[in-house]
Amino acid sequence: MTRNLQVRSLRNLLLVCLVYTASTLSGWAQERPNFIFILTDDQQYGLMGCTGNTIVQTPNLDQLAKEGVLFTNAHITSAICTPSRASILTSQFERKHGINFNSGTSMSEEGWANTYPMVMRENGYYTGWIGKNHVPVGKGGYASGLMEKSFDYWYAGHGHLGFYPKDRHEIFKDAKYDTQVEVIDEGVQDFLSNEQKLGGALKFIDQRPSDKPFMLSVCFNLPHGAGTGSMQMRDSDDEIYKSLYRDQNIPLPENYVARKDITTPKLPAELLHAEDRQTGYDYVDTPEGFRERYIRQMEALTGIDRLLGQLRKTLKDQKLDKNTVIVFTSDHGLFMGQFGLGGKALCYEETTHVPMIIFDPLTKKSKRGKTSDALVQSIDIAPTMMSMAGIPIPDSYQGKDLTPLLAGNQESVRPYLYTENLWSTQFGNPRCESVQDQEWKYIRYYKNENFSALKKIATAKAMGINMSSMLYKVHDPDIAVYRNYAEGPLQGEPAVYEELFNLKKDPKETTNLANDASLSDKLNTMRKVWKKEITKARGTGFPKVVRYTADSEAERNVLIEPK
Repeated sequence: MTRNLQVRSLRNLLLVCLVYTASTLSGWAQERPNFIFILTDDQQYGLMGCTGNTIVQTPNLDQLAKEGVLFTNAHITSAICTPSRASILTSQFERKHGINFNSGTSMSEEGWANTYPMVMRENGYYTGWIGKNHVPVGKGGYASGLMEKSFDYWYAGHGHLGFYPKDRHEIFKDAKYDTQVEVIDEGVQDFLSNEQKLGGALKFIDQRPSDKPFMLSVCFNLPHGAGTGSMQMRDSDDEIYKSLYRDQNIPLPENYVARKDITTPKLPAELLHAEDRQTGYDYVDTPEGFRERYIRQMEALTGIDRLLGQLRKTLKDQKLDKNTVIVFTSDHGLFMGQFGLGGKALCYEETTHVPMIIFDPLTKKSKRGKTSDALVQSIDIAPTMMSMAGIPIPDSYQGKDLTPLLAGNQESVRPYLYTENLWSTQFGNPRCESVQDQEWKYIRYYKNENFSALKKIATAKAMGINMSSMLYKVHDPDIAVYRNYAEGPLQGEPAVYEELFNLKKDPKETTNLANDASLSDKLNTMRKVWKKEITKARGTGFPKVVRYTADSEAERNVLIEPK
């Protein structure tokens, strides 16, 4: 054989191999499932029909639960928006990723590269993000532009959207509707279409490729108070948001206590500085305030439920329903006046327990329509989607793969579940951590020496200082304070208060058993579990973060406003 003939033969062989490889990869891409991840904001566990609510209308969410798996014992990692959402993205506890409102940090590009959207995009997925982002990413945080450039389709705003997103974010100006759910729905329908012509949306390519699987994240700012608190019943609002549930008899939550009736606070006054609570939660102080806000929350959930119904219809019309996984959860729960408390940032069930539904149309029907009481967590979502997609799970992930639970091959993925709160600021919240199993829960608290929000507010008013700047801006010294918060308990900082609850007998956590002498062995056991779990949660190495404070941005001649 001559040399030229050998060369031609080799070229032909390589060409055949390349065509075969491209064909195989294209077929694999089409066979891999699509994913739609839906995240609500401040949604209590019991705010849907499938989680026990007899008033709210959520037929599409209830149907999703009937066709998928409803996890009845799902929890977040941190009951505050930014760290919880960062944990979902990175599959890491806050002590590992190091991002909170008070941390003075933004997620580094290296850290961002290991989030679930970026890993899936790197592995051939067409990615989209619609709605709210509340995690600063890159140098300059929300203004870095890194997130917008990282997705194939971006139709979102940083920070709160409000009930009327056009009032806050330029990107939504061309939306047909005014209300948040409907604006987000326009983005969802545009993403799923083959045209993608929605004005304002940022796109790297004009159309969603039909030969690539997609990963779409849909993130609401509802039923969060920034959304429900800004509802105005405008003429352009759907009737859902004007009249639904207003003719209903709305009962008060179990263990509700109006502010004027509080005689024994849930936590010691020196631990939880209740007087410094953010004023946005004052609605819980009266039955009338509670009922008005609760009605708005249910209206928002019914709107979100309608969006889900339209989304599933579109998937079916486009013949995408048989290969699209839908995951639904919330970033944390919320106190609505139980024990006189309002807000979040604690480690009780009211704030850490969230709804979670995973619907996988590829799972055998005999394994669907189930409930699972396994201890699962928000950091499990990313590795579970990776496993379903056939993508290696990054070593940095701390969550568990839930596919064995979905397949019915096992009943649990962890014996204990760990949660934490490092958002300890002038708003009175103490630092705390908890560990729990199926029966017992242990919470420990640390000394609260934070300066009073009331005193800051008084000074701001007296001197004409911008209130938002006074209360929310973070400066360089705050980074050191936050790092001490994160590392202190691991270095021997003592707890100043402890709680022990029997969740089987006392699921509402009404009776603290930590001082019960007959349970001293159980208390000591849970202390040992805490030490093990907090060590695992912290992991090793410094968090993948960069400096992001009012000072760092001022050096770049940028004035930042709190998100």
